[in-house]
Amino acid sequence: MSDNSTATAAPRIAVPRDRNILRLSIFLAAVFLLMTALRPSIFLMPSNFNSMMRQFPEYGIMAIGISLTMITGGMDLAVVGTANLSAIIAAKFLLAEVPRGAPPEQALPMIIVAVLLALICGLACGAFSGFLIARMRIPAILATLGTQQLFTGIAIVITNGRPQSRLPLLYSQIGNTELWDFIPLPFVIFCAVAIIIGLALSKTRFGPKLYMLGTNAKAARFAGLNNEGILVRTYMISGFLSSIAGLIMMARANSAKADYGASYTMQCILIAVLGGVDPNGGFGKIGGVTIAILILQVLSSGLNMFENVSNFYRDVIWGGVLIIVLVINLVVDGKARRNGARA
Repeated sequence: MSDNSTATAAPRIAVPRDRNILRLSIFLAAVFLLMTALRPSIFLMPSNFNSMMRQFPEYGIMAIGISLTMITGGMDLAVVGTANLSAIIAAKFLLAEVPRGAPPEQALPMIIVAVLLALICGLACGAFSGFLIARMRIPAILATLGTQQLFTGIAIVITNGRPQSRLPLLYSQIGNTELWDFIPLPFVIFCAVAIIIGLALSKTRFGPKLYMLGTNAKAARFAGLNNEGILVRTYMISGFLSSIAGLIMMARANSAKADYGASYTMQCILIAVLGGVDPNGGFGKIGGVTIAILILQVLSSGLNMFENVSNFYRDVIWGGVLIIVLVINLVVDGKARRNGARA
């Protein structure tokens, strides 16, 4: 009897997830066609697509990190602080170890070390946030709100609030490389991150454990899962992804500063929820998050084509899109669940 009930329950959970991605795909196609119809001569230019691929990788990668923590039932509000602190540590190392005008063969090894230091910093920041949440039992929102302020404060102290600029030109050249003179390297990194995290959730043991923890932490513990270890690892992954985003931002601006990307936190949360990640945990796919990123970027680039539309309206439009999608998901998924219950 239990096997049959389990077999019938599984499709009910999977249906809304698949439909959510389908709806997001339809919405993305509709937005794309709308912008194409309104400004075909501008929107369909190769330069516009190149610009879009350059604009979203850093906050897209942070949105994936936040999505992972939301699947556990938490949230990482420290992604921007982690990204900036990691970038600043890398920048200070480069400024100290690479003299101006150094040849590429001298600068490249130091750039590799700087990147590794940034990634280690991201892991350490994520581990600290995860420790506060998993071991100290501090609510995730409060813990990461505190660590966001802490990491930003550390970044301000070690830089005296000044941007770390005049980095080796080679770093910026590598970070802004274009494959086939069209595809920016940050976009390739974003795609790699999305694919790896998506496969980790769907093809490894870590994914089911993450969903089980987010669905019911007490049941996960009784099932033998190490909830604390899973939480720490998840926030370490989020910190690691944030450090990658920080390195991308540093390459774009050829500098690092404590307050870069201040608006990215709420934007990343919007993307995660729009992509179908349940803030209560246990639900969400990286595919949906990726489509949500593309929707917002197409909307943003489309709005930039209209000179009479102020940037101040962007948050209003994004918020409206989020509410519309949430309402549609609530109505359609609720109807699907009711139909499933009747069946």
